[in-house]
Amino acid sequence: MDIPWEKCDVTTYSWQKVLGGEGAHGVLILSPRAVARLESFSPADRPLPKIFRLTKKGELDGGIFEGSTINTPSMLCVEDYIDALEWSDSIGGLGGLVDKSRANLRVLEDFVAENDWVHFLAAEPESRSSTSVCLTLDCEPAAVKEIVALLEAEDVAYDIGAYRDAPAGLRIWCGATVEAQDIADMLPWLDWAFHEVA
Repeated sequence: MDIPWEKCDVTTYSWQKVLGGEGAHGVLILSPRAVARLESFSPADRPLPKIFRLTKKGELDGGIFEGSTINTPSMLCVEDYIDALEWSDSIGGLGGLVDKSRANLRVLEDFVAENDWVHFLAAEPESRSSTSVCLTLDCEPAAVKEIVALLEAEDVAYDIGAYRDAPAGLRIWCGATVEAQDIADMLPWLDWAFHEVA
């Protein structure tokens, strides 16, 4: 998504999101204000784990942001992510990724508009994600679990149950690594599974 960078002091994300890279690799983006805060703060009263030590002798440890590592990363994972970034460039970079994700969301928006038993968890469109799209269904939580299990048993969709602490429902990935046609092909199965169970 487009980010209002002027409002962000510290931004983090991991490679396995959006572009499907390996897990356990994180990216940290610091604003000048965040760097100034780091350089002016000294946690003298408590030890700081190595992974959180971003300064040396009162200054930002620039080496961390120029290729030095805190822990040894897998170079295969780095190459995989470079490949993902090159692919994203080939479809138009950030704009192409955003467009693809929004096109995927539109497929779900049309489906929700046509079916009165399924709803967006984020009711207000302006607060709705176009990547991890969360839906609620007009049925009991146990029925939602049955629907998820049916879709998995039919090799239609995997790991689409809502997050553990979220209301019972579905979580459908609509990021740029998914084709809109794949989402469209899944929706008749979702309709079938809902009517089988609920």
